[in-house]
Amino acid sequence: MEVIPAIDLRGGKCVRLYQGDYAREQVFSDDPVSVAMRWQQEGAPRLHVVDLDGAAEGSPGNLAVIGRIAKSAAIPVQVGGGIRTLATARRLLKLGVDRVVLGTVAVEKPALVRQAVERLGADRIVVALDARDGKVAIKGWREQSSVDALDLLRQMQAAGVRVFIYTDIARDGTMTEPNFTAIARMARQAPGQVIASGGISREEHLVRLARLGVAGAIVGKALYTGGIMLPSALAAVSATRRTAKR
Repeated sequence: MEVIPAIDLRGGKCVRLYQGDYAREQVFSDDPVSVAMRWQQEGAPRLHVVDLDGAAEGSPGNLAVIGRIAKSAAIPVQVGGGIRTLATARRLLKLGVDRVVLGTVAVEKPALVRQAVERLGADRIVVALDARDGKVAIKGWREQSSVDALDLLRQMQAAGVRVFIYTDIARDGTMTEPNFTAIARMARQAPGQVIASGGISREEHLVRLARLGVAGAIVGKALYTGGIMLPSALAAVSATRRTAKR
């Protein structure tokens, strides 16, 4: 299981929100590139970058910063937030981004996701399942749809998507714990294809997620506040994997 640091961008800065609320922002760094280099140096296998301005506005708002992160990092970088067209997805990939994360369009324009898989490659596409009470939220989590997260996962699997990020919005940024029940349900439907996100605040959470068989876990606030130390977390997950193979 990959332990993936999150870098949330707003106004060119590295921030964290509480439950996706733009009014409850905490700035952690004015230099997101240095943050990316820190996580890389500490052993991160991948970076998860979210363009919060893009998610809210519907088009990228931090392309210059994203480009610098992608150019500087030797590890893969996946980016989400405001990717609503194939042209935007292609533009990010040309900047050096490894994978693009689609959220709103999976609900509003599912055919576009299928086109993205066909034209850009399944290895380049991730679909975000951002859920509030089991229903998918869209447009920077500001609008609630009636679409069930598990139903959307199944629909996107049929469209050829192989990687999903499941986030329980109520847990995101709260430093509580992940929604293990919902994550397990997703993991059973898509073994080895689900990345868990939201509420991961302790190393034990990562170990438990690894045992559920998820592909990865995105960690944000806990890394920035010191609740989780990345090298130790990577070692713990690796030990869990070795134990499971015996």
